[in-house]
Amino acid sequence: MRNSAFVSLLARSFLAGEQTVEQIVARCNPVSGEQWPWLPSLAKKYVERFVGKMRPRQADVVAFLHQHREVWKASQKYGRQLPLTQWLAESQRMLPVAAARAWKLPPIESIGALADWLNVRFGDLEWFADLKGLLHSRCNRQLNHYNYRVLIKDSGNIRLIEAPKSGLKKLQEQILTSILDHVPPHSAVHGFVKGRSIRSCATQHVARRVLLRMDLQDFFPSFPARRIQAMFRTLGYPEPVADLLGGICTNFAPSSVFSKEKFNPPLSLQTRQWARDLYCRPHLPQGAPTSPALANICSYRLDCRLAGLARAAGANYTRYADDLAFSGDKGFEKGVERFSIHVAAILMEEGFHVNHRKTRIMRQGVRQHVVGIVANHHPNIIRTDFDQLKATLTNCIWYGPREQNREAHVHFRQHLEGKVSFLESINPHKGKRLRGLLDRIDWPQELIT
Repeated sequence: MRNSAFVSLLARSFLAGEQTVEQIVARCNPVSGEQWPWLPSLAKKYVERFVGKMRPRQADVVAFLHQHREVWKASQKYGRQLPLTQWLAESQRMLPVAAARAWKLPPIESIGALADWLNVRFGDLEWFADLKGLLHSRCNRQLNHYNYRVLIKDSGNIRLIEAPKSGLKKLQEQILTSILDHVPPHSAVHGFVKGRSIRSCATQHVARRVLLRMDLQDFFPSFPARRIQAMFRTLGYPEPVADLLGGICTNFAPSSVFSKEKFNPPLSLQTRQWARDLYCRPHLPQGAPTSPALANICSYRLDCRLAGLARAAGANYTRYADDLAFSGDKGFEKGVERFSIHVAAILMEEGFHVNHRKTRIMRQGVRQHVVGIVANHHPNIIRTDFDQLKATLTNCIWYGPREQNREAHVHFRQHLEGKVSFLESINPHKGKRLRGLLDRIDWPQELIT
């Protein structure tokens, strides 16, 4: 089509306001100053194609319009005759999906409004979002928005912790509290959800004949930036605003993070290449305050499919971040192996991969544990963890806490109190016993503060 600018103008008019046939026709007719007889039919096809789903990108609408001969004829007739005032389309408005209309989301309908809402200048907004990956290509640590820490897994692969610096973290926290916290997660999700915990997760699987546990591989990096931007468009934000919000919440890791000289012993060439392929593209960073909530929201369809599959098999389903658990009784136990294959297929269709080495099928004759809690008869802490903590507290009584701080915790007393409080939340009876030991410790003055 020769006059692409005309089609882009038409696409912006389609996207600008209410997504009904009547409103689309009312917005598009002033473009030419007359009524197009074919426009209502085209608007109806557009509504059937896009409305009620994720808000489309303008490029998708342009491609849709290019498929219709009437638009081509109009572009030839009007494309070079319209006065300048008619080339200015109506500004876009919020177009959330039906479910999102009940959520209290701030209306942000332009890039300028987004900059004002975040209280930053327009130039700083583009710098924080870094949609073109300019900071990714530079090695200057002062220009990067993240601090990086590489952890070596037992399998030999790596995990990258990406902690945002204060300026970016402030923006992410505002997005979290004002937007993401208003989007309800699936009822089966217990990780990073207010009012739910590992105890509420484990309680769903207590005293069942069989427990199936599966683990997602490289959970946070599995969410690309385009998926995050699509989620913000689903909430109703115009494409330019959604792209910037997605850019603020995602990250490119510079390839220099995985340079050979930074590791002793050095990483293999294969591992470094795998890490760069995974982290040196825009993804959800593990360490950003927005990442857990975004991962839960973007996994909603996955959770719906797995919950439906579990319900059909007579099982319970929970997810705590990347830890999936299914439990059931006699009927579920008979087909649990085949069930796990169906789960893996769904995960692959949704863009995830199963860490098969961590898949466990646990029947009643063995210790059934999920998210670090034993679930055979009632929620309980793992025995070895209890014995180790009890031994540490006892040695602190006899030999002093300074000698037992082998991991050099800066706040060792708070560290032990946190562990005891966690045990009390899981098993109050055992927790009370360890609380008594903790209260008997004679703390030196420097460890108290």
